Parts: sequence; structure tokens; C-alpha cells
Amino acid sequence: MSTNAGPSTSMTTSTGTGTSRRLGTVVSPHVLDNPAWASLSGAHAAFAERAARPEADPSSSSRAARYPSDVSPFAALADPADPDSWADLRRLVGDGGTAALAGVLTPPDGWETVGSVPGVQLVDTSLRAEPAPEAVRLGPRDVPEILGLIDLTKPGPFLPRTVELGTYLGIRHHGRLIAMAGERLRPPGWTEISAVCTHPDHRGGGLATRLVRAVAAGIRERGDVPFLHTAASNTTAIRLYQSIGFTLRRRPSFMAVRAPCNTAANFS
Repeated sequence: MSTNAGPSTSMTTSTGTGTSRRLGTVVSPHVLDNPAWASLSGAHAAFAERAARPEADPSSSSRAARYPSDVSPFAALADPADPDSWADLRRLVGDGGTAALAGVLTPPDGWETVGSVPGVQLVDTSLRAEPAPEAVRLGPRDVPEILGLIDLTKPGPFLPRTVELGTYLGIRHHGRLIAMAGERLRPPGWTEISAVCTHPDHRGGGLATRLVRAVAAGIRERGDVPFLHTAASNTTAIRLYQSIGFTLRRRPSFMAVRAPCNTAANFS
């Protein structure tokens, strides 16, 4: 399929409030502006944890969700500009509880930002996707070895059940896992490539590129377009991704927020 991401690739920027702006005009939000919510509401709905709504409104669906704590650290809001979304998130995490969010620049009054990492989101516009014959499928039995490689290379959060989110491929050398990459968020029409890492002793041989191309080939086969995130400070990775066919789309922030601690607050 075509990997042309359309006008939002270069002309749309996130406002951090659930809407986007294109050439000064407010337009409908792009699904990649809120990919965690789109994933938890779609392909990853089976993973979604949601808090019960108030008794006064029990029939409506919660406007906040999160992954189980052993799958992914991310939570998501249906609309960061909607007070009901934040009220639902507070019900979900509890008073003083924390949540990891993407794309929210300023939480509402009473919420505390306890950590923030500027990031970038890149989309596939001209990537050459192709299988890697030497790559093997990784699964639950490989998790201890995966976690060891993650701990050594620090590509981002990876938990004991993250491997359940999609296809993860690895390359082994003399039986030892030395490189990997896989799929994480899956908003409609898109799949995120994540956990791209190579053992320090084997860098410089193009293993990461081969794995990214191989994961992308599987994504393309089912009709999705690859995209990915990385820290804005990771300029080496950004240059690599751009050199093989990814284009910068937006600059989201990844942050941890803490809910208000006032247990007497009215959530209704």
C-alpha cells in the first residue's frame, strides 16, 4: 500500500488539547495525535482498564483508559481538553495516583506533572520494507532475555507482557539475543514500531535498520502504515530513521502526572 501519510504529515501540528491546526485553521484531530487512546479503544481494547462511571451516569463509557501495569505504562484520555476525561482518569488511578500520558502539555488544576520528556513522532513516507531472513519471532519464553537487552540499551519502557502487544523480532548471535524491534501502539490504519535496540558490542552493522524494515514489512502486509516515537534528544536515532524513509510529523511530550490528593473532592 502507499505510505503517503497525507497532509497531516507536514502541515498538521498538535495543540495538546485534542484538536489540531492546519495553516491556521482548526481541523478534526488526526488519529496519531492521540494514538494510545485510539489503540485502547480499538485493536488493544482487550487490554484496556477503565474506571466505573459515577452512579448518576453508569451507562456511558469511561473517557480514560490505561494498559495493565505489566503490559505498558501508558494511560490515555479521550480528549485532554475535556474535564470529564480527567475526572475519569482520576477515578482510574485514584487520589494521588500517577499516569503516563503523551501529548498533554498542561494538566488541569490540581494535577501535578512529576516528569516530562520531549519527544518526536515520525511516520513512514518512503521506507523500504523487507523481511530479514535471520530474524526470529520473539514470544513470552524470550521475555527474560528481552528484558536483559532492554535494561542494557534503554530504548524505552518494556515490561513482562509488552511482547503481547504485537509482533517482536530479534536477531541472535551464537544463540544470544543481540538486537530486536517490534510493534506497540495500533491506532486504526497505523502501527507503531518500538523497542528498537542493539547490544553495544554489535552496533554499526545495520541490525536495527534490518529489523525496522522487517517489522515494517509485516505492518504493511496487513494494510497499516508504520510510525514511531523517540526522545527528541535521541538525535542519532532520529537521523537514522529519517535516512531510511521516516518523516517528522509532530513533537509530542511524554509526561507522568499525579492526580489530586483531595479525597473529599466531588468526582461527579
